[in-house]
Amino acid sequence: MNDRGLVVVLEDERAIAEMERLYLQQAGFGVHVAADGQAGLNDIRRLSPVAVIVDIGLPGLDGTEVVRRLRADGDWVPVVFVTAHDSEIDRVLGLELGADDYVTKPFSPRELVARVKALVRRSSGPAAGSVRRAGRIELDEGERRVRVGGAEVALTTTEFDLLAHLLSRPGQVFTREQLLSAVWGIADYSGTRTVDVHVAQLRAKLGDPDPIRTVRGVGYALEAAG
Repeated sequence: MNDRGLVVVLEDERAIAEMERLYLQQAGFGVHVAADGQAGLNDIRRLSPVAVIVDIGLPGLDGTEVVRRLRADGDWVPVVFVTAHDSEIDRVLGLELGADDYVTKPFSPRELVARVKALVRRSSGPAAGSVRRAGRIELDEGERRVRVGGAEVALTTTEFDLLAHLLSRPGQVFTREQLLSAVWGIADYSGTRTVDVHVAQLRAKLGDPDPIRTVRGVGYALEAAG
């Protein structure tokens, strides 16, 4: 039963696409597969999925350009990048383009499904929630909206959850490991650079004065005065 919603998979390697389809369907998702970037972009716009899994190395329109165009359209559907490249440059580029998560081939299909489930759960949010404020920042948990100085700011699912966690205790310093665990649900702390990249993206969107304080060698805190 496909009761979790539809996931669009953009993958040109048939065996990998079928593996992803099988595991996602077993987890209760509907799955639509496209092997071409432009066709996949059109399908995402047409189908409004709950999440998208995008292989970076797609024919025609590559995965990074697919996500770039989605974000330019104001579509903030949760996105997981899949790629054969594991360099820091690739990872940082993917996150800067607006991806929420990133896995490299070969990957565990169970891990991929777990990450998709976590993203969908987080992006749907509670039916109702509190409104948190710190300085210029207002975060509505129920509507999953953020306003800075009264103007709405578009955030990815992960950026929203990162800000919400920092905002849960203004002034408290969270280590990168704590943020990875709380926001990404990751217990492998080798990828703390992921936190730094998302914080940088969040800072760019929140604007000046910078409300996030860096504690060198430790982590980050959201200033109550914002």
